[in-house]
Amino acid sequence: MIAKELRVSVRSVQGWRQTWEEGGPRALRSQGPASLPRLSEKQFAQLEAELAKGPAAHGWETSAGIGGIKTVIGRRFHLTCTIQGVRKLLVRNGWSCQVPARRATERDDDVVAGWVKETFDGPWSTRWG
Repeated sequence: MIAKELRVSVRSVQGWRQTWEEGGPRALRSQGPASLPRLSEKQFAQLEAELAKGPAAHGWETSAGIGGIKTVIGRRFHLTCTIQGVRKLLVRNGWSCQVPARRATERDDDVVAGWVKETFDGPWSTRWG
C-alpha cells in the first residue's frame, strides 16, 4: 500500500523500514545527491589537465564527450557520477557543453561534393527558375 502510494518498489519501503528500525528517524535523512561528484578546486584543476591531454591519452580515437569525462573522473578520482552530474560539474566550473556535429568517420567531403554536383547540376537535373 505505501509502496504503491509513493510509486516505489516494496523492496525500497522494506529498506527504509529497516534503516528506521536500526537508526531511528535521523537515519532516514537525506545525505544529498549521490550523483554529483564533489571535486575540490585542486581536483578540478587536475581534471582539466587530464582533459587537456586529449582523448587519445585516455584510450579514445575521437572525442568521447561527457561520457568520456565521466570515465576519466572515475579512473582518476575513484568517484562514480552520472552524465547529468558531470554536466552540472562542468557548467559550475565555467565549461560549456557543446554537442559536436555527428558525421560518419568514413565520410569523404570531396566525394559528397562530387555527388551533390553530379546529382543536382548533372545532365539529369532539373533547374528551377
